[in-house]
Amino acid sequence: MASDFWLIAGLGNPGKKYEGTRHNMGFMCADVLAERWSVSFSDHKGLAMLGKGVMSLGGGTRKFFLAKPLTYMNASGDAVASISAYYEIPAEHIVVIHDDMDLDFGRIKVKAGGSAGGHNGIKSIDRSLGTNKYARVRLGVGHAARGANAHQNTIDWVLGGFNGSQRKELDDFLADGADAAETIIFDGLNAAQERFNGR
Repeated sequence: MASDFWLIAGLGNPGKKYEGTRHNMGFMCADVLAERWSVSFSDHKGLAMLGKGVMSLGGGTRKFFLAKPLTYMNASGDAVASISAYYEIPAEHIVVIHDDMDLDFGRIKVKAGGSAGGHNGIKSIDRSLGTNKYARVRLGVGHAARGANAHQNTIDWVLGGFNGSQRKELDDFLADGADAAETIIFDGLNAAQERFNGR
């Protein structure tokens, strides 16, 4: 029997040197959800920090797991697939939160399926789950300078921090990302898209 749990996975890279970088937006958003719903994390098979909680909104409740993969971004799928298999959570009940360079800072796009858009964490999850039919909350971080060193610029950009004005907006942005994940779980993908994608 499939589980009635949801799995929310916030993507990032483990370790001090990655804390507070653009590529760790998913981790930061997972931390917001953990605080909001009193979730404490413990180790899942060395693949992820995993916690369990219950959300209550508008009279309804949803049970969920919250994961922060420890596998580094490029192998995020190992963690997500392991948790999904272990707790029998189908792809339709998985929400992945990640940074997205195709969106300006502060923009959120909710989607399911579609291309990984060059995001190695998403490519890894598509591969490991064997499907892309899970929901994604894409948090815009803006784009690196293009040019001769585009690849290195991109790496430096996603592993870089936020500027002053972005830091001021970051808490609200992460709270919106957490709201988007909750909206998917309670009201469905379309409702979340209507609420967040147009902003």
